[in-house]
Amino acid sequence: MTWSVVIHEPESGAFAVAVTTCSFAVGASCPHLRAGVGAVSTQSFTNRYLGPAVLDGMARGLSPTAAIEGALAGDDGRNLRQVHAVDRFGRSAAFTGANCVDWAGELTGRSQSVAGNMLAGPAVLNDTVAALAINGNLPLPERLAMALEAGEAAGGDRRGRQSAAMRLVTTEDFPDLDIRVDDHPEPLKELSRLLAIWRRDRAPYLDRQPRKANPSGVIDMDATEAAWKAAGMDLRFRR
Repeated sequence: MTWSVVIHEPESGAFAVAVTTCSFAVGASCPHLRAGVGAVSTQSFTNRYLGPAVLDGMARGLSPTAAIEGALAGDDGRNLRQVHAVDRFGRSAAFTGANCVDWAGELTGRSQSVAGNMLAGPAVLNDTVAALAINGNLPLPERLAMALEAGEAAGGDRRGRQSAAMRLVTTEDFPDLDIRVDDHPEPLKELSRLLAIWRRDRAPYLDRQPRKANPSGVIDMDATEAAWKAAGMDLRFRR
């Protein structure tokens, strides 16, 4: 019903999940991330308890394979589940239950995994992975957006399209990027539109917000408003 990318970028320490499907609000159920630990997507008759359980296992030092196995051990519906994960060491693993709806499968590699079910065919995953490699020079969010678009062009979810999401963490306990398209006839186009707004309006100011390295953030309003003016922002809409 869904396909997704879980990925780690060693250079920045970022973990990200990008996902799309033909069902409502995929971003509310599939992506799970924890700074310094890893990224997980749980899909196909989604059990949302699996995401935190896999992250807990990886936080204790388990490999993604062992963490997924441990999380699934108590799930009587495991044959309906699809779960994949990547950790801070670049290890990745995926599980596709025997009762996941065809076509279902996964492609795991160093620091990334792509997995999906109820897809048009294996080309969806193959083309998603190929786009990740071809666009390796792009910033990670844009690279993920283009990878999902490549998978969509190869057939995507064989039922159609409805929602998409992208979430990314670096050093904080909350995401640097968290955008969702819950219900849209062209969810990936809408996701890219929202990403462009985030890149313009939010990304340049992340280092000014409260963070572990500076818990209060930048509180000099004169300096802040000067930066806004220099960027041509309308101060009436400041947050």
